[in-house]
Amino acid sequence: MPRFAANLSMLYPEHPFLDRFEAAARDGFDGVEFLFPYEYEPAELVARLRANGLQQVLFNSFPGDWDGGERGLACVPGREQDFRDGVLRALRYAEALSCPRIHVMAGLMPAGQERAALRDTYLANMRWAAKAAAPAGVKLLVEPINMRDMPRFFVNRQDHAHELLGEIGADNVQVQMDLYHCQIVEGDLAMKIRQYLPTGRVGHFQIAGVPQRHEPDLGELNYPYLFSVIDEVSQACGWQGWVGCEYRPARGAHPGGTSEGLEWLRRWKAVKPSA
Repeated sequence: MPRFAANLSMLYPEHPFLDRFEAAARDGFDGVEFLFPYEYEPAELVARLRANGLQQVLFNSFPGDWDGGERGLACVPGREQDFRDGVLRALRYAEALSCPRIHVMAGLMPAGQERAALRDTYLANMRWAAKAAAPAGVKLLVEPINMRDMPRFFVNRQDHAHELLGEIGADNVQVQMDLYHCQIVEGDLAMKIRQYLPTGRVGHFQIAGVPQRHEPDLGELNYPYLFSVIDEVSQACGWQGWVGCEYRPARGAHPGGTSEGLEWLRRWKAVKPSA
């Protein structure tokens, strides 16, 4: 049965960020993920993880100027040194937090440039990053993101991500399969889970309801069925990863809103008591 991790960048918005670790633990989460750790000293985050018995399962590499609109640097020509510095910074945090995975954000295609012209930059950067991460045993993840939410993002489809993995040629680079983004771009989720999970190249799942990115039981997807597919395929192929709950609670910052919205998880655990 997949393990569920709370995304602390989105869940529990009624709490200051550092208080969200305790809130997640109270709701029964064993793992957490978030977008970026870089506003905080590693020791402060480690203390929160240990105090609440939580495992850090994922965070993102340094994205560049996030507030200025940057969404990663891997595909951006001329920013190679910034990319490398960001990867090394992320690896230092991963070591301190005992985090086994980093999502390396691919970045936005610069105006006037198309994907094919950026491919060599992306591949060279990811090969360098994979080599840098290998001694620490850290997996680097490639996430396809829909261009409705993030226009001009470099990687959008599952087949594109897996093709890039083949060209990068490193065993420690995997795909971050976000079912929210996948549904918006291409759909056919159950068959894609069955196609890609047994390859050993899917390192992490993320979920959210479609189209509003609220709880997974709100919207057009049948998540209990998809969880059962993940469960079935995982048992067959030995996958033991995490499913990140990367959604915006429908109740917003209403006190207790995230916890109230976890009825979908409580129902699933009642069906799968070994979860």
